[in-house]
Amino acid sequence: MTIDTEIARWCSRPIDTGHPGWILTPLVLGPEGVPVVTDAEQATAAPEGVVLSAMAHGQGDAAEAIGVAFLAAAAGLDQERRTMYGDLVLSSLNAAARRTLEAMMKAGYEFQSEFARSYVAKGQIEAKAQDVLTFLEARGLEVPAEVRERVLASTDLAELDRWIRRAAVVSDARELLATNGS
Repeated sequence: MTIDTEIARWCSRPIDTGHPGWILTPLVLGPEGVPVVTDAEQATAAPEGVVLSAMAHGQGDAAEAIGVAFLAAAAGLDQERRTMYGDLVLSSLNAAARRTLEAMMKAGYEFQSEFARSYVAKGQIEAKAQDVLTFLEARGLEVPAEVRERVLASTDLAELDRWIRRAAVVSDARELLATNGS
């Protein structure tokens, strides 16, 4: 299996084994053997097919449509497959398709899949955590490792918002995590 057409062509060449009448013809799955899946219903019915489609065709013109189809399919997946497949799909799509999907998210497009919503939320959480640390550092405060780790480990947007506000007034980064202020 390969996503490269030339490699698929090379690997599928018959191999003469030297034994009369025994020629090995390898079975190779290349991009031509993988359908382009852009239909949400088809993707939902066969989520592995849309993942393979992204891997085989995610650098082409259909990348954005494949990504949107995957987001629809992700809603019906268990958390483990949603995460693993999501990582594969996102890493397989070209940069333009990833930017378009991100722009759709910012424009208020309401994704139906839990995967898409969790992907957006994860990005917001990571950005806010970085904002807390940046604010403290911009104020010239030293950020100890335990504070940095706690901030980066937070998954609570409300907590991170409180920490951003506190980062403006604390005199020591450790005060950020004080229970009376979190």
